[in-house]
Amino acid sequence: MSDRERADAVYAELLKRQGERWVQPRVERTRRVLELLDDPQRTYRVVHITGTNGKTSTARMIESLVRAHGLRTGLFTSPHLERFTERIMIDGEPADDGAVADAWDEIEPFLGIVDAELQSAGDAPLTFFEILTVLAFVVAADAPVDVLVLEVGMGGSWDSTNTADGEVAVFAPIAMDHADRLGNTIEAIATVKSGIIKDGAAVVSSRQTPEAERVLRAAAAAHGATIAFEGEEFALVEQRLAVGGQQIVVRGQGGVYEATYLPLYGAHQGFNAALAIAAVESLIGETATSIPADIVTEGLAEATSPGRLQLVGAAPTVLVDAAHNPHGAHALVAALNESFDFDEWGFVFGVFADKDAAGIVAEFAPIAAQVFATSPDSPRALDADAAADLVEAAGVPVTVHRDLDEAVDAAREWAAASDRRAVVIAGSIVLAGEAITLSKDEDWMAGWSS
Repeated sequence: MSDRERADAVYAELLKRQGERWVQPRVERTRRVLELLDDPQRTYRVVHITGTNGKTSTARMIESLVRAHGLRTGLFTSPHLERFTERIMIDGEPADDGAVADAWDEIEPFLGIVDAELQSAGDAPLTFFEILTVLAFVVAADAPVDVLVLEVGMGGSWDSTNTADGEVAVFAPIAMDHADRLGNTIEAIATVKSGIIKDGAAVVSSRQTPEAERVLRAAAAAHGATIAFEGEEFALVEQRLAVGGQQIVVRGQGGVYEATYLPLYGAHQGFNAALAIAAVESLIGETATSIPADIVTEGLAEATSPGRLQLVGAAPTVLVDAAHNPHGAHALVAALNESFDFDEWGFVFGVFADKDAAGIVAEFAPIAAQVFATSPDSPRALDADAAADLVEAAGVPVTVHRDLDEAVDAAREWAAASDRRAVVIAGSIVLAGEAITLSKDEDWMAGWSS
């Protein structure tokens, strides 16, 4: 059996478990497995990041900046776009299939022990995400890495990633999402997310609503942690459109970083970069200190954010964005207006039924000339007809398509009728992953050069 086949077999075993949406506030179950493995998550430094939107992009920038220091890095993010090994990155690349399979061989005997303990206590077995978190910790320890940048799966306090002690806790913008699990107010959601703050940690946060800021300040004080907020201790000072991205100026906690190139579109990515810089400043010294300019330049220039305003097609232009809630859709629309010069936008739209689909539609409707409604390939998907009904109610022309292939064919044909038209595929991370794979298979970038 090849290493790829072994890794695919690991994923097949994970899929037999309760899925990622099945979560309980029971971090102690993950902790029990890690104790049996001698706590691999304590063998490296950890930067822990939570929030509602922007956390994956920010995590990827933090990892790139840390790696530019010459340190070996791990990165754990969720979900994946094409293949599950994308979730566990070592030095900027998906974990080696053999390393993933070997780590599975290490942990599998202990999964049975803990499952048996859970069964005897009348509790459910370990879940997909609980085991995936353990797998990531072991892969990072075996590498070994110097620093692991760790993205929360859901919430914070009882998320399985919270078995690691992050010496830097990072908060991307907190908004309404997963209200059925985290609470139906910003304050309640912020309270759950604040649970990643550890004693004596350094906390850095994007600009938050007043109620979220109060919660984070109180949690930091309770744990004797320092806290720095965007707009006060650090800030994005300036951003200008540049070819393939933007030039930004950031006032960090320890210095000003002038005219730095960021190869990502959208004002929100500039703010994510400022947050990432502040986090790395907090990591590299006992007190926040400046990062050498050449390291910031290298780290941000190497930053990527797949599935976030990613160009996947040319002639016609096709972009993919994982916007799957109103906050993300708002940032997407702002970025399209700021960074691109098209007269008409067509949206290929597919969304999960448990998301605020109407809120997402309300955000993109003002700039959508045509919508091509479809469904992500998931049992959680909203029916394409139901998605189309929401679009029609918003006053936007819409057609219904049975799958992504059909929707994209129609959208690209529509866009090809004018060089002033472009297509965006958005509404779901699963849909974004499908689109990226399809774009490669069909070579939508044929004939394009940067």
